[in-house]
Amino acid sequence: MPKVKTHSASKKRFKVTATGKVKMSNACRRHRLVSKPRKAKNQHKMPTFAASSDAARVKKMLPYV
Repeated sequence: MPKVKTHSASKKRFKVTATGKVKMSNACRRHRLVSKPRKAKNQHKMPTFAASSDAARVKKMLPYV
């Protein structure tokens, strides 16, 4: 059986935790931060976990992680 290539963009954006969840950073933290409320910026600081339906798709792109 040949090796499966890891998706390069996915390995930069996602990490798989020890329990199997897919950890990722929140959106809306790159630009135009002046016009966003402080509460929204603070809530998007911390990492978040992908939904289970999306996590299955991400895990296919990260076969050896």
